[in-house]
Amino acid sequence: MSRAPRIGRSLKPFKRPWLWAGLWMLAIAIVVIGSLLPGKDLPPLPVSDKMEHFVAYAVLAAGAVQLFARRLSWGFICLLLVLLGVGLEYLQASMKLGRMLDRNDALANTFGVLIGLASAFTPLRDALLRLDRGG
Repeated sequence: MSRAPRIGRSLKPFKRPWLWAGLWMLAIAIVVIGSLLPGKDLPPLPVSDKMEHFVAYAVLAAGAVQLFARRLSWGFICLLLVLLGVGLEYLQASMKLGRMLDRNDALANTFGVLIGLASAFTPLRDALLRLDRGG
């Protein structure tokens, strides 16, 4: 039985690493694009936008926990996600597209990252790996 080549040493030993890494990167792209759309192009929100920020960044951080094997990788990725959230808030303000900088959005992003990272300390930490291996 041949093993699929691993993409770097940091990823968990998936059978389909490109699929899972690609989906995670797509999720990041969706968050970035959604964050930079003009305000007038956005539909009304059924819940607080802070909750959407929180959930989006929690999913991204939990995705990193699912993909990467090393704690150092989790910490580094989560730091980058926090910086991404803060940076996108500043970009919203500077692009003058009907969006404004909201420090509470950045805070919601950060709390989401922390909750996503906390998933590393639960039995769900390797759920994607088990799914990938068919069990």
